[in-house]
Amino acid sequence: MDLLSLVLFIAGIALLIVGAEGLVRGAGHLAIAMGVSPLVVGLTVVAFGTSSPELAVSVSSSFGGKPDLAIGNVVGSNIFNILVILGASAVAAPLIVHQQLVRFEVPLMIAVSVLVLLFALDGDIQRYEGVILFLGVIAYTTWAIRKSRSESREVQSEYDEYEAAITGRPVTPRTVALDLVLVAGGLGMLVLGSEWFTGGAVEIAEFLGVSQLVIGLTIVAAGTSMPELATSVVAAIRGERDIAVGNAVGSNLFNLMAVLGATATVSRGGVPVADSAVAFDLPVMLAVAVAALPIFFTGYIITRANGLLFLGLYAAYATYLFLDASGHDALDAYSMVMLGLILPAIAIVTLGLALRFYLRQRRAARNENAGA
Repeated sequence: MDLLSLVLFIAGIALLIVGAEGLVRGAGHLAIAMGVSPLVVGLTVVAFGTSSPELAVSVSSSFGGKPDLAIGNVVGSNIFNILVILGASAVAAPLIVHQQLVRFEVPLMIAVSVLVLLFALDGDIQRYEGVILFLGVIAYTTWAIRKSRSESREVQSEYDEYEAAITGRPVTPRTVALDLVLVAGGLGMLVLGSEWFTGGAVEIAEFLGVSQLVIGLTIVAAGTSMPELATSVVAAIRGERDIAVGNAVGSNLFNLMAVLGATATVSRGGVPVADSAVAFDLPVMLAVAVAALPIFFTGYIITRANGLLFLGLYAAYATYLFLDASGHDALDAYSMVMLGLILPAIAIVTLGLALRFYLRQRRAARNENAGA
């Protein structure tokens, strides 16, 4: 690995972050100018905009004959979004979870994760399967827009902080033109940044002697998730309620349906999926999505303790990947401890907390009905 590859890799990350920021700001202002509600902007424009680096990198990797990097980027980003982004955001400030996310978006994320795993069982995601996924994101966005039109003022008021941030300047032909420049410039930076970033990542993989899949699941996934991380942590620190959670969940939906869907659709022959990804990484992604539901549901809040748990789980997952990639002797013992002790214990505690919260809610509802 030469110095130029490392410089291009770092410069690619910078371009991806700056390009995503320009795209999010420009698209957000344009959406508000067209009368789209802050709820839709928060769950679609912000979430989808911050996932645009994943789209750029995955499509570029697929066209460049690096399918492991493309699939690893999507799967790794989804794991990173829940465990690291929500974990770090909750450590910064406990996160409030909107009930709509628990009732619709998170179950949808789980359902799409199952669908992607089923698509990948035969070793690749075909073009027609990519079309199905991409049509799914169109249907979801249409549903979100329609739902926003029937929202109550109470729900809309929860997004006042974000609306104020987006509409902090008047809508004029000059500001609209500036927003269009931001969108175009952001897209250009994403395309160039993805080329530099992908090339540098491949060089690093070859230098470290690990597979492109592992690099995609870790370094590339973390790099392309920097916009989501910055957006969610800042939102949590500013007290902007569940915008941080909506950004992470919305980004996961976009990654699965739009990024993976578009990549498979434009790739001749679809996207090949490695056996190791089908056997381990995709099930881990699904398990993380399923595990998020009871934590979100318990009091509709992600506590600092939950955040630390998420971060610890990601550290354990990354450790496993690198032990496996290096063929370390400790891998078998590590796997036995994780699968036989730590993960079952976490699952039991999490489900126990969710059950206790559910019973408490039922008891409170009974007492309320009895009092009435």
